[in-house]
Amino acid sequence: MAEGGGNLESFTVTLLNIQHLRGHKGDSVQVTVKIEFGDKILGESGQIDCSSETTSEINYSAQMMVASGDSLALDDLVSRPIICTVVEVLPKEKKQKEEKTAILGQCAVDIIPVLNGESQGKQRMQIIPSAGSPLDSFHSDHPKPELEVQLTLGDSIIKELTAEETNIVSITMESLFSPPESWNMSSGLNYVAATPLPITGEKDNIVVFTGGQVKPGYDKEIPNKQLKWAIPGTAQGAAVYIGDRKIASDPVEDQSGDLKAPDEQEFRRIVEHEKLHVTWNLERRCFLDSSSVQSFKERIAKSRYLPVEVFRTILPAAGKPKAKDDDAINFHGIAFIDVSPLLYPGVKRIRGAFKVTAFGEHELFKKTERHFGIAEEAVIIANGIMMRNTSPISKLSMKKDDLKSLAKLEKKQASSMKPVNEVGSEIESVQQVNVEGMHYVEAKSYLMIEIELHRPLIRKKDAAELVIRVSELVPPRSLFPKKTNSAQKAVCDFHNQVGIIANLLLDEFRHQVNNSHCSYQTNSPEEQRQKLLFDLNVSGKFLAFKEQLKFSVVKIVREKYLNTSNFQDNNQLQAFLSELYVYLIDEMHVGLGKILAIEDQKPVPCPLTDSVQLKHFAREAEVNGNFDLAAKFYQERIARDRNDPDHWLDYGTFCIYVNDLTKAEECFRECLSIDQCHLHGLLMNGIICSMLGRNESAETFFQAATTYWCQSILSWTIFGLFYLGIGNDIGAEMALAEANRLNIAAAIVDMLPSVTLTTETPALIEDGNINDEVLTNQSIRGLKADESKLDFGSQKSERSKKLGKGEAGEKNEGIEDGKVVRPSSREQIKRSSKHKTSLSPGLKKSGKMKDLLARATITEEPSVALPVHDPPVIPSQTIYMQAIEFLLDVRATSFTERALAQQLTTAHGGQSTKYHISLARLKIQKNCLDEAEAHVKNAMQADHQCPDAWALMGHVKYLTGDIQEAKSCYERTLAFVADASEMHSIYLRLASIYLQEGQFQSARDTFLMACRCSPSCVSWLGVGIACYRLCDLTDAEDALTEANILDNMDPEVWAYLCLICLQTGRQLEAEQSYKYALKLNLQDMELLAEINQLQQDLGFGNPQY
Repeated sequence: MAEGGGNLESFTVTLLNIQHLRGHKGDSVQVTVKIEFGDKILGESGQIDCSSETTSEINYSAQMMVASGDSLALDDLVSRPIICTVVEVLPKEKKQKEEKTAILGQCAVDIIPVLNGESQGKQRMQIIPSAGSPLDSFHSDHPKPELEVQLTLGDSIIKELTAEETNIVSITMESLFSPPESWNMSSGLNYVAATPLPITGEKDNIVVFTGGQVKPGYDKEIPNKQLKWAIPGTAQGAAVYIGDRKIASDPVEDQSGDLKAPDEQEFRRIVEHEKLHVTWNLERRCFLDSSSVQSFKERIAKSRYLPVEVFRTILPAAGKPKAKDDDAINFHGIAFIDVSPLLYPGVKRIRGAFKVTAFGEHELFKKTERHFGIAEEAVIIANGIMMRNTSPISKLSMKKDDLKSLAKLEKKQASSMKPVNEVGSEIESVQQVNVEGMHYVEAKSYLMIEIELHRPLIRKKDAAELVIRVSELVPPRSLFPKKTNSAQKAVCDFHNQVGIIANLLLDEFRHQVNNSHCSYQTNSPEEQRQKLLFDLNVSGKFLAFKEQLKFSVVKIVREKYLNTSNFQDNNQLQAFLSELYVYLIDEMHVGLGKILAIEDQKPVPCPLTDSVQLKHFAREAEVNGNFDLAAKFYQERIARDRNDPDHWLDYGTFCIYVNDLTKAEECFRECLSIDQCHLHGLLMNGIICSMLGRNESAETFFQAATTYWCQSILSWTIFGLFYLGIGNDIGAEMALAEANRLNIAAAIVDMLPSVTLTTETPALIEDGNINDEVLTNQSIRGLKADESKLDFGSQKSERSKKLGKGEAGEKNEGIEDGKVVRPSSREQIKRSSKHKTSLSPGLKKSGKMKDLLARATITEEPSVALPVHDPPVIPSQTIYMQAIEFLLDVRATSFTERALAQQLTTAHGGQSTKYHISLARLKIQKNCLDEAEAHVKNAMQADHQCPDAWALMGHVKYLTGDIQEAKSCYERTLAFVADASEMHSIYLRLASIYLQEGQFQSARDTFLMACRCSPSCVSWLGVGIACYRLCDLTDAEDALTEANILDNMDPEVWAYLCLICLQTGRQLEAEQSYKYALKLNLQDMELLAEINQLQQDLGFGNPQY
């Protein structure tokens, strides 16, 4: 914002009425009210008759013009009060020519409540009596004298002061505690604090706090915590206080700054209550325009410290010429205020104790990169405030001597300014010892200061409403048939099988008796039994009956005896078989009398998880380090559909991650065996061959990729990176040049909003790919590369040449969001190449399209001269950054390193925020966490509002075991309005930290966010655990049921279901859940012990009892 710019708007102060006044001569009094702003008198009302019992109308208005675009004028408006002085007009005495007046009191009107909309412009202010005023004689029960004032601001002023891009910062200078021992309560000294602030955005302006007073400890004198105006103007007495504004009383734990350890807190308590301290209790408000706000944020992100200089000078004597020693600076100290918390989303205020050290230019430059201190300039401004109560910003009200002094200081500093490296080396070589300043260090002095913003520098995202009950988030689905497997049911099934086999044996016996009636009558029962056994063995029915009974016996072993593994000791096996035999014989006799029919088994329902969910589960398992589970999910995807090349591609990528390159190569080859034109399959085969050192095979795959997908930026870029790796500079130059050409072509298409696609055209333009005849009515062939430029010589096969002339110009599928967009057959490719797009009439008639295409050199016509006035087309993203995203996802580290190195060499690349984030991701994949942290910090310095940078910092801290720092980074990531690119792992890790710390409500809410974003077994399990610990068993069971549906092989889910069933008294379900938890090898011994203890307390749940 330009200083002094904008339209002139009126600022009106209207005095409405006054009441409860008393004069020197009695209850009736005649007064006038004078309105002042700074050193300006805006106006004075006429004489008004008032009394102590009535309300008198004034209805007087005074006006001042303010430039809405003048940041200094707006800063004056928010930093000063409007002073209304009530003056009594005394009646004339005999022989008196002029009327005498006496000041009854003052009131200071603040503009901030008007901006906040609290008073709608009207404020009823209490009149503060002046010294000797009769208003002090009112009884305590009598109403206080009041003045009603209305402030009216121009619309543009209010709009500027309340705009989202601007801000108002309030700096409260409270007290300096534990000052040097030599300080005492002697008069004639002025204690000053000053700090630079970018009020105009162009340069720093000095904010000065003067008039500090040495006070005794709190035990000897009760402190006055009411805040005063830093620039009170003509206010006197108690009128210098700002309404009901008082110093905050924050717990030390909630404060920023230093001295927060337990022993340091005790030190603070002692010095605050027993020792002297210097008190200001001043609040200075500063208006920051949009450029100043941006400058303030950048300065915090770069150096994070705001310097506050503290010193002592001699108080200038009024009416006397200024002596040489009046501007002498004594006890020059400095405190570095860490204002970096203000960059946290939603933070508006910091307050704390900050250590004061000896001032030194070397330390100042090291922490803030400032070349000089501000003490000399602050002394001049402080003297001006003490003498005239003028603004420290406006130079118009300063005397000539002060203006000359300031000009000399600015000229001196400007002439001695040097480059940063020269200044740093000079400061290091010549350092003056600040002897007086060292007294602050010896005394452990600290400064209490508060900084508050009208609105946060970075807006915080509104938290989405969480659903009250978990069941509302569970998607509706048909119910599973209820199947209960328990020890009791296993025995019951055994009884049923015994009864069925007994009936079958009886039927077989009756059949034999009927066929040979005479022989059975003459034989003995033993002979009949042997005859029956012989017939059963010969016919094979005995083995059939044995197999039929075998399954029920196995169920008894599993459900009743909980044995699911082999015996290692033969003696244990024999003992178990003996016990089992006795038990089965007893149960066989029980079941012989029962004859029951077995219902048909209901069909197994179709799986509820699709391929996308399984991939999500696998990626989640990778993040959690559970590679066996991730492999299981990838293999399950392949088992469901072996003919999908993407399934093999994803599994191969995972194999690269676990360093199983042989299996990865098999997967990629399987991918190509299904679809030989699969872009990512061709690229990954080339990458894996390059990693295994088979460069000839790798080159073949990359050539095929660039032949089949000649319009793919990704294929050409990776081909060029491969050539760089093997030292083929010419091939690399050609491939990367083609990739850049396609990238520029894609940027040109993005610049043409009038190009529309027909409804039947399937992705004619993707990732810079443009089909033939995509632009009609212009005789322009569709962005097809000249074969002479793309021919790599004899290395191309005959098939590659054929594809390069024919299908290569037609096959233009690209990559969209990391997925291959491809036709299902070659016929679809041919059909898609025949579709057209249409141009608006305006573009058809203009030559803009032709000029743009000529600048990209993508036409088959002779080169067209480039218009001189047209700027070059700059793609939004370099070819390397597009390749880096893909290479990071497939864990091709060597190719990623080459792409990052090339990114630094590009004209529009460099060390951007995205570059540092990508490099940090690469270092995390290589488990170089210290280097990853350094790159994340660089990304934060470039863009402190980047959620991806904070998310990566959280991951680094989480992997290094710094849980608290990881938690802080994750919370900060969630506080941003924009989400990080990958939120699921952030939710899971942050929620797991909450679970570890026992913050179950926060864990539940965070896991629910993960469920809303991308539900999985782990996220629902987390919700279930948190709800269970909160004793919300209904929601816990719903969440765990959902987790079980998504993955019924998680032992921890079964374990918590067992706990819930035990708590709710469901014995059969508790036994079943406990059985599956053991069967799936539950590793959490503490959880298993908790289940066993609860089983013992309740007396059920373990069938072994």
